[in-house]
Amino acid sequence: MLAVHFGAGNIGRGFIGNLLYHSNYETCFVDVNKEIVDLLNERKEYTVVLADPSQEEMVIKNVHAINSSSDPEFVMETIAKADLVTTAVGPNILPIIAGLIAGGLRKRIEQSEKPLNIIACENMIGGSSLLKEKVYEKLTEDEKELFNSRFGFPDAAVDRIVPNQVNEDKLMVKVEPFYEWVVEESKLVGEKPAVKGITYVQELVPYIERKLFTVNTGHALAAYFGYHFGIETINEAMDQKEIRELVEGALNESGAFLVKKYSFDAEAHQNYIQKIIHRFSNSYITDEVTRVGRSPIRKLGPNDRLVSPARQYMELLGSEPSFLMKGIAAALRYDFQGDQEAVQVQSVIQEKGLEAAIEEFTKLDSSSPLFSGIVREYNQLEK
Repeated sequence: MLAVHFGAGNIGRGFIGNLLYHSNYETCFVDVNKEIVDLLNERKEYTVVLADPSQEEMVIKNVHAINSSSDPEFVMETIAKADLVTTAVGPNILPIIAGLIAGGLRKRIEQSEKPLNIIACENMIGGSSLLKEKVYEKLTEDEKELFNSRFGFPDAAVDRIVPNQVNEDKLMVKVEPFYEWVVEESKLVGEKPAVKGITYVQELVPYIERKLFTVNTGHALAAYFGYHFGIETINEAMDQKEIRELVEGALNESGAFLVKKYSFDAEAHQNYIQKIIHRFSNSYITDEVTRVGRSPIRKLGPNDRLVSPARQYMELLGSEPSFLMKGIAAALRYDFQGDQEAVQVQSVIQEKGLEAAIEEFTKLDSSSPLFSGIVREYNQLEK
């Protein structure tokens, strides 16, 4: 079986490529990083190390790579022959690779009637749906009808902490032992991809929101609170009692609305929260708060990991989510000069004022209790 995976970075190699190999796929990585592409083609294997006391090493074999910037035709030819296509490139890159995928699927239609699933494994809600939208922008109406019958774009929720790392071996990647890959079965075409580690569900949104508003929310808050208190890494931040209590308080708030909204078992969800907090505290993963906190404009968006759970908490439970509001305030105070978005947020605050910045980035109504609560917590953090 052949899998084409866009993105040969740490997540692509350490998470998706790892599971594909253990499911007996030959994996063709597609990337623009010439050094990584050349190394994959030279060695045909790489090492994954578990970030835990065992430090277990796994050799991932049966891999090669294509440089999509220098050989786009080869990428499309490979897609035409693939049994599965996956991505881990980041939400902003999905529109960029849509043309290659559209071209590959056109070639496939000429060669075969076999269905194919394309799964975007991104840190976002509806990654595959977005990719499908961008692919379909390249198609005629007749092509869209044919594509609908042949190709599936099932959305997915993925979760594995793969820290930023610099290793002597450029292909080696360290990952945490925990992972979760949930795929929406109802949007598949043909047979379910036989990948060990995928959980197939009929309705994906509850799992996406559970992950986004627990893992991503907690990770971001550990970063912003850590930065506020002058701490460099996530695990060191979580060692601080005050920060741990702030993060846990926010996850209890997001958990309360998730339990109510989706009828999750309250005890099981509390166990999930504790597992996530334990993962953030893993001393075998050194992740800088400035990496995890990067791109605050995206993270402050109305449907993202900070504002959305705070808003939904107020809507469903009718009270102020004080810990989540503190987290949003900390994100607004994130002034790391090495982050272009952080610089932009601070510029808006200085030039237009805090209220204008909150309105611009969160899209919250200035008359809402949540809006005034964020202003209050921002000023409290300043003290």
